[in-house]
Amino acid sequence: MADSKYIAGLVGPTIIAVTVSEAINVHIWANNIAPVIYLNGSILFVAGLSIVRAHNHWIRSWPVMVTVVGWFVILLGLFRMFAPELFLRGVQNTSTSAAFAGPMILSAIGVFLTFKAYSREDSGTAVR
Repeated sequence: MADSKYIAGLVGPTIIAVTVSEAINVHIWANNIAPVIYLNGSILFVAGLSIVRAHNHWIRSWPVMVTVVGWFVILLGLFRMFAPELFLRGVQNTSTSAAFAGPMILSAIGVFLTFKAYSREDSGTAVR
């Protein structure tokens, strides 16, 4: 559980920062910057792979969310690496409400992971 809290403490705030900053700056993705999308995908792939290598736990509890996020980030990174133009076209053709739906869901996951990471232990004892 300590590993889950540690990784969630890193991943949760990161997801919040990335999704909010991408939503605020959605216009930068529409300026034909496929190389930047490729670089973003490479970084996401490495980050997701790191999460899955350190935390590949499939249990019926909240830590499974850390593993699911890791796999999702791997897939998103691969998509951005192998199809940056397709991703760019999708962003350019997306309505404003659809452009904010994904980041809102991811931000909610980030808030959940952050809350679980920095909250007290489930047993009622404080983490010291």
